[in-house]
Amino acid sequence: MARIAGVNIPNNKRVHVALTYIHGIGDSKAKEIVEKVGIDTSRRVQDLTDAEVLRIRETIDGDYTVEGDLRRENAQNIKRLMDLGCYRGLRHRRGLPVRGQRTHTNARTRKGPARPIAGKKK
Repeated sequence: MARIAGVNIPNNKRVHVALTYIHGIGDSKAKEIVEKVGIDTSRRVQDLTDAEVLRIRETIDGDYTVEGDLRRENAQNIKRLMDLGCYRGLRHRRGLPVRGQRTHTNARTRKGPARPIAGKKK
């Protein structure tokens, strides 16, 4: 099992599919990395040599923000909005939808399960 960016990627999958197991690398970035390194798209991870895995690892480390660094950067961005006290920061702080969705109905993913209100009957 190859280990890239601190993630064990599966052996039996194609290289560009296996790279998507890394946080911050989706389908298009994975294909871009495979082309940049010069590996055939039909190859599987178990067929890669150590040198090819090393080239992939170096490309990702040098050109992309992935895993822990990306998670930290996203958390800092949200914290910055909350510290500023802007509208988006307040929505994050209250656990409500941030991007203008309605909250009268729906929004259960952000708000959590519905809590009963005492004395409300209709």
